Amino acid sequence: MPDNPGPALQFTGSAKIAGTRIFDKLNLPIAAGKWTCLLGPSGVGKTTILRLLAGLGDHIEHDGRISADDHQMIAGRISLMAQTDNLMPWLDVHDNIVIGSRLRGDEIQSAKAEVLIEQVGLTPHRHKKPNALSGGQRQRVALARTLMEGRPIVLLDEPFSALDSKIRAEMQELAARLFAGKTVCLITHDPGEAARLGDVIFVMNMNGLQSVEPPSSPVIRDYDAPDVLLCQGQLLRLLRDVP
Repeated sequence: MPDNPGPALQFTGSAKIAGTRIFDKLNLPIAAGKWTCLLGPSGVGKTTILRLLAGLGDHIEHDGRISADDHQMIAGRISLMAQTDNLMPWLDVHDNIVIGSRLRGDEIQSAKAEVLIEQVGLTPHRHKKPNALSGGQRQRVALARTLMEGRPIVLLDEPFSALDSKIRAEMQELAARLFAGKTVCLITHDPGEAARLGDVIFVMNMNGLQSVEPPSSPVIRDYDAPDVLLCQGQLLRLLRDVP
């Protein structure tokens, strides 16, 4: 059991931006300590949900509620890993990982950062700046930075979509291992990724949410396992709106 397990979350309501409807009322449960995967076409509001969960929705009109089952405030308990790594180009690997603590004026936990650097396989590159790293290495830095925060709730907005197939699979496996016990909400356009990682899977469209039964095997699953391929096919059919 992790030191800081994640709570279950409940997102309800509708959203508008500048008076334009993004989505009507929906009810999205996010399971405690598990991976909830949210798929759907662009423009249906997936990132809007993530921004509201992260407390970054000042420009969004949200008519609804966001709550945790432990009845504690959600603010301050969330880490967000975006599709872009957002690394500071003038900082090396170590300093990018600890930047959150530095900006808050907290004590820098260098020993913890070094452990994370080793876990994500970047020890030989710890003194390099982002322009000297590959795309996969940069995403590993972003992953380590997210882990450095140690928050029980992790929001992932297509964090692996820009990577090639091999590195994407490796990052999925690494994230599944290092986020064990966290409450994770992953937005993805990749049915195979959701089938590998999802404990709970939803497909979102203009009509709301549809729950999809995940494979019965535990996360993380082999990409070519029969139940994973079956789930992947079902998700792709739903995304293509094919009966």
